[in-house]
Amino acid sequence: MIAAIFSFLVMLNPFALFLYLKPVMNDLSDADFRSVFLKASMISFFIFLTFLLFGDIVFQQVFRINFESFRIFGGIVLFSFAYIFIVQGKKGFIQIKGDLHDLASEIALPFMVGAGTISLTVLMAEQLVLWEGILSLAIIMLINVAIIMGMKNIRRGMRSKKLQIAFDKNMELLLRINGFFLGAIGVDMVVTGIGNLVSAGVV
Repeated sequence: MIAAIFSFLVMLNPFALFLYLKPVMNDLSDADFRSVFLKASMISFFIFLTFLLFGDIVFQQVFRINFESFRIFGGIVLFSFAYIFIVQGKKGFIQIKGDLHDLASEIALPFMVGAGTISLTVLMAEQLVLWEGILSLAIIMLINVAIIMGMKNIRRGMRSKKLQIAFDKNMELLLRINGFFLGAIGVDMVVTGIGNLVSAGVV
């Protein structure tokens, strides 16, 4: 369960999310930002929960996709995200459009819920019993909220503009370092999927 939580947090990448959310943090009051981010986290949690409960059924019984094929594709998706994180980095580009309810859904999709996190949710359903999967998702969301709010408070406490710029640069560095872990997880998923297909005599 700990390994699943760690892998998911690496994919969710709070450091990248912090950079994405900077314009929103600057434009909203602390109370409004906290409310919006908590709503986005709740939206994300229930989407992940849906895939945890029904993702395996949809892929294997409705679409009749071999689970190992999905594992391999998920690994490729994670590897591609890792490449983007390492080579390009990310800049904040969420802008406030409309009311705060719309903003919460814009943060949840696609910045928290995406191909990588959905892939890991379906894998989690395969690897963990149901209660462990639900508990893992709850822990992941709580840790993510704690990290984002903690970094926001740390940055806000820095009165010097130079310190804030240095803090942002360090976040970008952590974003790239996180990409190496994410890439390793993606490659491991591909290798494991191919190995399982070979063992089953599919290839």
